[in-house]
Amino acid sequence: MNLKQTTATILTTGGALAAWLAGGVTTTHPVTPAPVIQQSPVDMKSAELATELGRLHERLRPTAAPRQPGRNLFRFHARPAPAAPAPLAPPVVEAPPPPAPVLTPMRLVGMAEDSGPDGPMRVAFISADGQLFNVKEGETVLDHYRVTKITADVVELADVNDGTIRRLALR
Repeated sequence: MNLKQTTATILTTGGALAAWLAGGVTTTHPVTPAPVIQQSPVDMKSAELATELGRLHERLRPTAAPRQPGRNLFRFHARPAPAAPAPLAPPVVEAPPPPAPVLTPMRLVGMAEDSGPDGPMRVAFISADGQLFNVKEGETVLDHYRVTKITADVVELADVNDGTIRRLALR
């Protein structure tokens, strides 16, 4: 092969290759125009609302500066000093009331009745301060309460210090 034929072969092959690459890059599809987007009624209403809001904001802006008031509404006038007050009696200090007594949690757990020669004798079972007490009328519980009365379902306890009555009932 001679030089002319080699050059012609290279040019022809190169041209065919360039045409092939150019054909792959360009499209032969027809170009369609971009679709026209029509606004929906909601979009048109929101645009109208936005313009109306802008117009109202412009209307709300003050056109004139307010006058300076003759007085400052947030500053008080100084009062003249009052005359010397009359001497006051010392305040009466009342003693605080005594604290309420703390009641020991107590619960009537059960009752028992025994008929004896002197008549029925009742015994109450009282749970207090982690202990169980079996008491009859006249006995003491925790050295603070005296049993005054035992009925079928209630026990009356009297405080030995102040005499207040406390009733425990079966539940």
